[in-house]
Amino acid sequence: MSRLNYHHLYYFWRVASEGKLTRVAEQQHVSQSALSAQIRQLEERMGKPLFERRNRKLVLTEAGRQVFNYAEVIFTKGEELESLISRGIEPEQQTIRIGMLSTMSRNFIESFIEPLLARNERDVSFSLHAMGMTNLLNGLARHELDVVLTNTQIQPSGAPAVAWQSQLLARQPLSIIGPADLDPAAVFPEGYQGLRWVLPGANHEIRRGFDALCSLHQYQPDILAEVDDMAMLRLLARDSGAVTVLPEVVVKDELQQGRLRGYERLPNLFENFFAITLPREFMPSLVSELLSRSLKDLA
Repeated sequence: MSRLNYHHLYYFWRVASEGKLTRVAEQQHVSQSALSAQIRQLEERMGKPLFERRNRKLVLTEAGRQVFNYAEVIFTKGEELESLISRGIEPEQQTIRIGMLSTMSRNFIESFIEPLLARNERDVSFSLHAMGMTNLLNGLARHELDVVLTNTQIQPSGAPAVAWQSQLLARQPLSIIGPADLDPAAVFPEGYQGLRWVLPGANHEIRRGFDALCSLHQYQPDILAEVDDMAMLRLLARDSGAVTVLPEVVVKDELQQGRLRGYERLPNLFENFFAITLPREFMPSLVSELLSRSLKDLA
């Protein structure tokens, strides 16, 4: 009985994941023709085409999607095993690799890793990697990261979906925050006529919620600046004299020092913080410890 060629299956899986022959050929140091030939041999073995071309793009057929689902399990488990072997099963020196969305609040990140900072043992270390969402998910899929922290939901894409596990870590209410010496005469929006705003960009979830509230009240904010990066927005909130909308955790130091002031919390508006992991047989104990904390601990 002929047996499945896992080398061919691996190349198919990489192309299906990447969506481009050229990129996989470069990564695997093979020619495009050799890569295409190996995938054709797999298709002959399966007796059905696995890809079809649409507008010069490779798209999985129905049979291709079924084969990909099996390949995803096979090779994801294989990469997990390789990572486990290289790092050891619960090694004496434990290291956790944390990916974080580059625009997230650094104060929230610090609160997340607080248990690691509080440990006195020398057998624990961690690394932090700030990236965009695509690179974070790719690193997680390749087992280069143990957990990813984000304040945005994972968006579905046309590529075959990975079975991400998304856990809500905390929900922070949004507040209007501004200079400590400013005293709005009334609640939003009446007390904010004539004030300028520094806000997250139009595609940020905080901004979308605030825009909906403004639309409800027919209020047009006078925007001085739009900033996606929370660290930069924190500086502008502190130094520009304008008001902003943020979770208080982002500017907790400035609030404690009296440099900024929270005027009011906005009704039913929150920023959500998520931890994304992959299903795995052996979850590192450090990751389990961090993810088992309650929402109250991280709030």
